[in-house]
Amino acid sequence: MRQDDNGNRYLVAGGLTRAAAEQLAAEFEARGHKQLYWVERESA
Repeated sequence: MRQDDNGNRYLVAGGLTRAAAEQLAAEFEARGHKQLYWVERESA
């Protein structure tokens, strides 16, 4: 998930293992984007 400066939340990627999702979120954070990235379980 990603949250922009206005508080809007977006799904960045789905269908990943938790480890892969955490790696992707870490890569985005490392790029210095001003958005907040995190991993959460997808609802059924």
